[in-house]
Amino acid sequence: MKNKITVVIAEREYTLVGAEEEAYVQQVAAHVDAQVREIMESAHVSLADGAVLAAINVADELFKEREAAENLRRQLKEYLEEATKLKLELSEAKREIFKLQNRK
Repeated sequence: MKNKITVVIAEREYTLVGAEEEAYVQQVAAHVDAQVREIMESAHVSLADGAVLAAINVADELFKEREAAENLRRQLKEYLEEATKLKLELSEAKREIFKLQNRK
């Protein structure tokens, strides 16, 4: 279902249409608004320039988060491989113990 949501960014209203819940869209818009306002106030640039610079900042955050997520996935894969290896070693050790106990 498509939701029609009005948000305010840099004192301008925008109507967005999407499947996301309104609370989520408002949260995203608030983040963008904060980015644009911060840049416009600190760099004294126009709305258009502030929007472009905010987009660059948000894209930078996205790429860094993707890299962090990929690193976590890689670590998780290594841990799972290590756990599988240790399970095999444990199983072999249990078999060896069983053999030694039955030799008596």
